[in-house]
Amino acid sequence: MNKDTLITRLRELLPAATPEGSGEWAVLPLPGGEWHAWAGRLRDDAVLQLDYLFCLTCVDWKTRLTMVYHLGSSRHNEALVIKIDLDREQPSVPSVSDIWRTAEFHEREVYELFGVDFPGHPDLRLLILPEGWEGKNPLRKDFEDPVNMIKL
Repeated sequence: MNKDTLITRLRELLPAATPEGSGEWAVLPLPGGEWHAWAGRLRDDAVLQLDYLFCLTCVDWKTRLTMVYHLGSSRHNEALVIKIDLDREQPSVPSVSDIWRTAEFHEREVYELFGVDFPGHPDLRLLILPEGWEGKNPLRKDFEDPVNMIKL
């Protein structure tokens, strides 16, 4: 399977979505509301077989947050990038840790560093930062640290 085949299959599987293929990987912008159901379909589809999540992060654009998921197929050696825009004030997207186990730690990291909630996550708590950092979200652009005089 190549990138063009991947995009064709995505259009068949998710007709409302608009995949893009101008870069190295295919990119699929999605709304967050149905993400969990779509994630299961992407993993279980006989053609795509996107069986592992190898990267999950968040981007702060000052006006919104964007979740970025990198999915891979070990069978086809092909990758897909999913982008989901979130409300900056109440960022939330369903957990996919039950679909791809690696999401469990990635989601915890994004939770503590960006403040994104992942409903359905089995253990959403701080992963890296020490106690007392709950809700401070140091990778957000509005983060201020008066002790170290950091302001982004």
